[in-house]
Amino acid sequence: MQIRYVLAALRKHRLVTFLITLQISLSCAVLCNASFLVMQRIESMRIDSGIEEPSLALIKIVGYDQQQAPDLNARMVAALRGVAGVQNVSVVSAVPFGGGGLRAGVHLDPEQKQSAGVIDFYLGDSAAIESFGLRLISGRVPSKDEYTPLTQLFPANPPVLITRKLAAKFWPGKDPIGQQFWVTNTAFRVIGVLDHFSAVYPSISAEDDPDWTVFVPTASGAGFDGKYLIRGNPNEMARIVADARKIAQKTAPNLIVDLDASQSLQDLRHDFFEKSNIMLGLLLCLIAGLLGTTALGIIGLANFWVAQRGKQIGIRRALGATKGDILRYFQIENFIIVTLGITLGMLFAYEMNLGLMRYYELPKLPLVYMPIGALVLWILGQLAVLAPALSASSISPMTAIKSA
Repeated sequence: MQIRYVLAALRKHRLVTFLITLQISLSCAVLCNASFLVMQRIESMRIDSGIEEPSLALIKIVGYDQQQAPDLNARMVAALRGVAGVQNVSVVSAVPFGGGGLRAGVHLDPEQKQSAGVIDFYLGDSAAIESFGLRLISGRVPSKDEYTPLTQLFPANPPVLITRKLAAKFWPGKDPIGQQFWVTNTAFRVIGVLDHFSAVYPSISAEDDPDWTVFVPTASGAGFDGKYLIRGNPNEMARIVADARKIAQKTAPNLIVDLDASQSLQDLRHDFFEKSNIMLGLLLCLIAGLLGTTALGIIGLANFWVAQRGKQIGIRRALGATKGDILRYFQIENFIIVTLGITLGMLFAYEMNLGLMRYYELPKLPLVYMPIGALVLWILGQLAVLAPALSASSISPMTAIKSA
C-alpha cells in the first residue's frame, strides 16, 4: 500500500527525483569501474614472481666498454662472492621488476608464419637458476656445456626453459619438452618447464600473462655483462646490498654503480609498484568521495522532503500512522529512487567500461561488480535516509500540523 503513495508523491517532484536518480546512476557507474580497477591493481601487486625475492638483490654496473665484459664479469663475480653473507652470485640480463631485459616476438614455425606473441627472455649463467630459486616441474635444467656465448641477441639455437603457462599457450594439451619456437633465424628447443617466472615488467592487461617468459642459458661475455644477481641471507639483505655497492665500486673504480637499479628484489618490487600504489590511493579516495557526495545528496533530499511534508506527516500521525509507518515510507521512497539510479547506472557502467577498453586497453568489466555496486548503494541509501526518516517519525501530530 505504501508503494502506491510513494510513487504518487515522486510523480509530483519529477525534477528533484530525476536529479538525485542521475547522481546515483553516475555514482553506480564510477563505483563499479573504480572498484574493478582497484581490485586489478591489488591483484597485480600480489603477483608471484617465481623467484625467492627476500634472498635476492641486483648490482648493476654501467659505463664500460663491451670488450671489458669478460674480465669485468670475472672480477665482479669474485669480488661480490667475498661479501659477508653472500651465498651465490650470477651474471643475468635482467630480474623481475628490475628493468632492462629482452622482449621479442616469437613464431612456432621456421617459416615465421605462425606468430605466438611477444614474450620476455632472461639470459643467465650456470649459477642463475640456483640463485633465482626457480622451480622445475618437468624436463631438465641445462648442462654446463649448454651455456654458450651470445652470437647476436641470443646464443646460437639454445636449449631453454619456459614457464608452465607459456607451454600451455604455445602447445595446449601437448608435451612441451622437445618442442621448438623461433625468433628470426634462432631456434629455441624446450628442455624444461618452470612453475613460475614473471616478466620483467608484469602487465595488468588481460592480453598479457606475467608468466610468458623464457630462461636462456648463456655464457659470460660481451653483450652479457654488468648485471649481477646476489643471493644471501634475507635477514641481512639491506647490509649485503650496501656492502656489495661499496665492493663493486672498489672493484671497478672507473665505472659507475647504478644505485637506482642496485637494490634488493623486494625494494625493486616496491619501486616498480609505487605508481600503482599512488593510483590505488587515488581510486580509493575517488570512491570514498563519490559515496560521501551521494550520501549527502540523499540526506539533503530527505531533509527537504521532511520539511515540505510536515503537514502530511502530522495528518497521517493523527489518523493512526505509527512511527514505523513514517520510517518505512521514507525508506521505501529511498529504495525506489536508488533502484532507478542503479538500473540506469549499470548501463552507464557498461558504456564507461567500453571506453576504458578502447582507449586504455583494460579488460572487460566482470558482471559480478554490478550487483556488488548495487548492494553498496542500496545500503548507503538506507543509512543516509535513516536520520531524516527517524526525525520525521518522531514529530508529534499536533507539532507537525502547527509548524506546517
